Amino acid sequence: MTRRGFLWAVILAPLLARAFERKSGIKVGVCTRDFAGAAQYGFDYIEPSAADIAAMSADDFRQFSSALLASPLRCEAFNGLIRRPDLKVVGNEVSTSALREYLNSCLERCRTLGASVVVWGSAGSRNVPEGFPRDRAQQQIADFLHLAGDIAAAHDLVIAIEPLRHQESNILNTGAEALEMVRRVNHPKVRMIIDYYHMREENEEPSILETAKREIVHLHFANPHGRLWPHDLAEDDHYAAFFAALKKSGFSGGISVEGKGKFETDGAAARSFFNQALA
Repeated sequence: MTRRGFLWAVILAPLLARAFERKSGIKVGVCTRDFAGAAQYGFDYIEPSAADIAAMSADDFRQFSSALLASPLRCEAFNGLIRRPDLKVVGNEVSTSALREYLNSCLERCRTLGASVVVWGSAGSRNVPEGFPRDRAQQQIADFLHLAGDIAAAHDLVIAIEPLRHQESNILNTGAEALEMVRRVNHPKVRMIIDYYHMREENEEPSILETAKREIVHLHFANPHGRLWPHDLAEDDHYAAFFAALKKSGFSGGISVEGKGKFETDGAAARSFFNQALA
């Protein structure tokens, strides 16, 4: 891209993004804390790690909150709900009181920053220890989600289960498995997301978008060939089927870029990608 073309992309991206959002109802965000970069390249929101926000000191959170709330963007979603090694959802070392205390504090901060959805992937918190009964692990997850759902409701939030590829998590690997858990928990504030990268890694069909359309509240997206910010509709031969199923499902939430990339080199191309894919 020439320097002139780059400058025009920076100028026009926010205008095109707003026009796209009004037409489709879908917002496009980035998993980052860099709200200035996201705004410059026409993204609609940012999606930081909830665990990072929870770990901030009171002063650091106050400073970040003040700067963010003075910007045109909000943290409409969060990922990475739990990253502390002492907070386990599955196994013999689960502390319900510690989880409750953490969730109350963390979700309060998430809501302050504009969130409506908090994504629970957090493989380290849910991985099943070797030899631990799978049925007991499933029940522990359901119990945790009931607790998280109740606390989320108090903060006007939704907790969304994220299916993770088997290389990262040994439970809840597919959209179908996440859907089964959502229905088992049966809580109005517990739903799910689909992450395109994990879906491709698990060879799951995009028809899950239609099957679970009432439960899917959010999406993550990356070019699966390297887990990169997407640039071109031709870079993966499964894109067309995914976006066709997405449109058919009537989804109108947020889709967040989650992968390796930088605003300076990938921001304009990624925003243009979604304008085309969801047109």
